[in-house]
Amino acid sequence: MTPVVFLPALPELFLALASLGLLLIGVLAAPERTAKGIPLLGALALAVTLALVIQAPAGRAEAFYGMFVTDGFAVFAEALVLLAAIATLLAGLRFNAWQGIDRFELPVLVLLSVTGMLAMITANDLISFYIGLELQSLPLYVLAAFKRDSARSTEAGLKYFVLSALSSGLLLFGASLLYGFSAGTSYEAIGHALVQPDAMTAIGAVIGLVFLLAGVAFKLSAAPFHMWTPDVYEGSPTSVTAFFAVGPKVAALAVFARLAFGPFSGLAAAWHDVAWLLCVASLVVGGFAAINQTNLKRMMAYSSISHVGFALMGLAAGTEEGLRGMLVYLGVYTFMNLGTFVVLLGLGRDGAIAESLSDLAGLSKTRPGAALALTIFFLSLAGLPPTAGVFAKMFVLLPALHAGMPGLAILGIVMSAVACFYYLRVVKVMYFDEPGLPLDADVASGTQQAIFALAACVVLFLCVIPGPFLSIAGAAAHTLFP
Repeated sequence: MTPVVFLPALPELFLALASLGLLLIGVLAAPERTAKGIPLLGALALAVTLALVIQAPAGRAEAFYGMFVTDGFAVFAEALVLLAAIATLLAGLRFNAWQGIDRFELPVLVLLSVTGMLAMITANDLISFYIGLELQSLPLYVLAAFKRDSARSTEAGLKYFVLSALSSGLLLFGASLLYGFSAGTSYEAIGHALVQPDAMTAIGAVIGLVFLLAGVAFKLSAAPFHMWTPDVYEGSPTSVTAFFAVGPKVAALAVFARLAFGPFSGLAAAWHDVAWLLCVASLVVGGFAAINQTNLKRMMAYSSISHVGFALMGLAAGTEEGLRGMLVYLGVYTFMNLGTFVVLLGLGRDGAIAESLSDLAGLSKTRPGAALALTIFFLSLAGLPPTAGVFAKMFVLLPALHAGMPGLAILGIVMSAVACFYYLRVVKVMYFDEPGLPLDADVASGTQQAIFALAACVVLFLCVIPGPFLSIAGAAAHTLFP
C-alpha cells in the first residue's frame, strides 16, 4: 500500500494544531490572562507557518495522495495571506481591547480561517478545495458578528452567512457536474477528461465550470456576486474588516488561477469569458458605486470590488505575463489595503471608530503621520506616482493589450481616473478642511504605527526598485506554465 505523504502539507497541519492548542489554552486558562497572550501566540504561530512555507523545498510536491500540492505559486499566495493575518492580529491588539472584543476566540478563529485559506490555495482536488473553503468561511461568519452588542455587526454576520451558504450551493452544484462528466474529483482527472471532450461532456463541463467559478467569485466579492461586501465591511469590527479585505481575496484568486490554468485549460474559451465578464462588472460596479460613499469602510468595500476587477484583468489575459501581473497586483494590494485599515484602527472619536469621511477633516494638523500614511496608500490605490500602485496597474493593463483586449485595458484606465476622484477626495479632506471635533487620544498603539509605517515604506520602495518583487512574482507564475 502506498504510504501517505504529508510533509508538503506541514504548514497547514502545524497551523491547524496550533489553532486547536490555542483554543485549549483559552478555554482552560483564566480569560483575563489569555485575552492579550493568545493574539501574540497566534501571531507567533502564523510567523512559524510562514517560515515553514518559505522554507519548503523548491519544485512541485504532492501530499495526501495528490489532494494537496505545493509549488512556487502556492508559496507566493500563502505568504501574502499569512502576512495579512499577522498584521491583523498585531494591529488589532489595542483596538480590540478598546472596543471590548479582546476575547481569546478572535485570534483562534483567524488562525482557523487562515488554515482554510492555505488549504484552498494548495488544494489539488475538488474535495480538499471544498473542505478548505468551508474551513475558511465558517470562522468568518463568527468574526463578522463578533461584536455581539452591535446590531450592525450581527447583521453583517447574518448576511454573510446566508449569502455564503447560497454561493456554496452553487459551487457544489458545479463541482457535482464536473465530477459527473469527468468521472473524477482530482484536478488531473478533470483536466484529462477535458482535453478532447465529446459534445455532451463539453456542454456539461462548461455549465459546471460556470457554477463553480460563480461560487469562487462570491468569496472574491467580484460583481455581480458582491452584494454582501459593503454591509459586511461596514458592520464587522474594523480589525476583522482589515482581514476580510485581503485574505479571502488572495485565496480565491489563487484558486481561480489554479483552476483556470490547470483542469480548465481545455476550456480556455469558457473561463476566459467568465473572467472577462467578472472583470468588466467589477470595474464598473465597484468604481462608480464608491463615488457617493461617505463611510470610509463602505468606500473601501466598493473600491475593493474594483481592485478585484483589475486583478482579474491579468487573469483574463490567459497568459503567463497576465498571471504574473495578477500576482504583482495582489502583492501591492495587500500592503496598501492593510496599511489603510491599520491607520483607521488608530482613529476614534467618543469611543467609536472614526469611519466617516468628515471624521478625517483636518487630520494633517492633528495626526500628520497618519495623514501622510493614508495619503500614500490612497495615491497607490488610485494608481498615481510615486507609489507602487502605478506599476501594479501597468502590469495588468499591458497583458490585456498584448492578449488583444484593448477595450478592457481602456476601461481599466477610465476606471482608474474615476477612482482618483474618491481617493483624492479623502486627501483633500485631510489637508484642506478644517478640523472638527478632536479625535480620542491614545487610541493608536506603537505596533499600529510601526505596521502602517512599514506598509507605506514598502509601497514607496516597490515603485522605486520593483525588480526583486517582479522576479519573485514571475517565478511563482511560471510554476503554472510548465
